[in-house]
Amino acid sequence: MRAIFLACLMLLSAGHYLQAQTSAQEQEIIELSKEKWQWMSEKNTEALNALFHEQSVFVHMGGSWGKQPEIDVIKSGNIWYKKADIHEVSVNIIDQTAILLNRIDLLAVVGGNEVTNPFIVTEVYTKSGKDWKLASLSFTKILAPNN
Repeated sequence: MRAIFLACLMLLSAGHYLQAQTSAQEQEIIELSKEKWQWMSEKNTEALNALFHEQSVFVHMGGSWGKQPEIDVIKSGNIWYKKADIHEVSVNIIDQTAILLNRIDLLAVVGGNEVTNPFIVTEVYTKSGKDWKLASLSFTKILAPNN
């Protein structure tokens, strides 16, 4: 009886540890996403270059492209992600892949015009060694502004 009790206690402890670990991974992705928005606002292409996976893809309202065109468009200021007001965030981790959804209002300068749009942004991260790399960033415009 004592052995069964100890085994159950160990299983409960292991389950709690695994849940905390998952939460820590989710928090790591959330913080990385926040840093990414800051780097985009600051046009910190050096940090973004390190974050973006070599095969990453970016989907915007006006088109889609890979890593280097995204870096170039940020560096040139053709798109300046001035400020992302994040209203909701969720993370799902599947093996070595993390899918983050942000509901945001994005203040940006696009082609010299300042615009604000409500988006659901999908960010897909993949674990590469010890680091998470951004594999995909996709903007979906929603009809109503966020509150």
